[in-house]
Amino acid sequence: MNPPLVGNIPSEMKDRRQWVAWKYETRKGKLTKTPKDPATGGNADPTDPATWASIQEALIRMDNDKLDGIGFVFSESDPFTGIDLDKCLDPETGVLEPWARRWVDLLKSYTEITPSGTGLHIIVKGRKPDGFTHCRKGHIEVYDGDRFFTFTGKVFNADGD
Repeated sequence: MNPPLVGNIPSEMKDRRQWVAWKYETRKGKLTKTPKDPATGGNADPTDPATWASIQEALIRMDNDKLDGIGFVFSESDPFTGIDLDKCLDPETGVLEPWARRWVDLLKSYTEITPSGTGLHIIVKGRKPDGFTHCRKGHIEVYDGDRFFTFTGKVFNADGD
């Protein structure tokens, strides 16, 4: 894993103490991204701010423990919502699936390539509507709290893929 391109991450997010490090781990035969507490190195909890820290602390933990990356935890105290578009990008050619292109074009917001190279994370300001409880539909997930997204800083160039 290459280090995240921190300079590309929106400053408004970098300034918040909502960062964790993360590591690939296998659970029940499936590879998953486990959030790690930057202060202790133990598991972080996306519902417990005591296990989050600054982006600098998350980067230090990532380096010291040779973890796979850093992530931002969405909470009710921030204005951000994350949209995760899975399996939409060809990592060899950079070609984006038409259904994902519609989301990128519609939202016109910070968009980066996920660690796998096959998905996108779009960050917008806003909240899910009240009563909107389902976070996943097909290859799209939407979260505005109690969840973390990995951050690579590899900005997706919507105009030149």
